[in-house]
Amino acid sequence: QVQLVESGGGLVQAGGSLRLSCAASGRTFSNYFMGWFRQAPGKDREFVTAISPTSVITTYLDSVKGRFTISRDNAKNTVFLQMNSLKPEDTAVYYCGAAAIFTRAASAYHYWGQGTQVTVSS
Repeated sequence: QVQLVESGGGLVQAGGSLRLSCAASGRTFSNYFMGWFRQAPGKDREFVTAISPTSVITTYLDSVKGRFTISRDNAKNTVFLQMNSLKPEDTAVYYCGAAAIFTRAASAYHYWGQGTQVTVSS
């Protein structure tokens, strides 16, 4: 079992930045691939980015490439999402998830946090 808790969301103006954190507890964090997803009202949960256990591999949704950066600190059992140049269309609840494989498919993520709201005003 892995427990995940996101933090760092909030209200920001377009062009601003936020840094989300996802703290993990339970089973060995460093064994898992970690991902960030988001869900806007009335829409399906959308893949944003993922990172491999040793941070060697990352992948991003095209619309966030160059603006968002995923990273992790295995010593602190935490994964981060640095979001720069935020746009109103980035507004959503952001979730972190843990998976046993490197994938963009939400169905493969076994553990999820409760989510943190990100609102970008125009």
